[in-house]
Amino acid sequence: MSDTSRTPDTRTPAEIEADIKHRRTTLADTLDEIGVRVHPKTIVGDAKAKVASNIDHTLGRAYVGVNRVVGDVKGRFVTEDGAPRLERIVPVALVAVGLVGLLVVGSRRRKG
Repeated sequence: MSDTSRTPDTRTPAEIEADIKHRRTTLADTLDEIGVRVHPKTIVGDAKAKVASNIDHTLGRAYVGVNRVVGDVKGRFVTEDGAPRLERIVPVALVAVGLVGLLVVGSRRRKG
């Protein structure tokens, strides 16, 4: 059986040669691009870039989270105009001094 649905090629030999040359150039460019994409250095570079991007994203989120916590803590111990809230600072300071004192006494008992 022959395929009669195809029309005969009416191009000139020069047009066919130009088309072949164009297709070879396109194929060579495609193969070069594939070679670059699958080259180990490219793969490693892409992986490094992805890891760096993920780290930057994670660090950015951590920075925002820490900033929020610091802002919340500062808001609890400082008024909106920047004055310290002694009614909150003094009890926390007393608790901190008490804990340090207990740690010192406990460490002296273990040594002695």
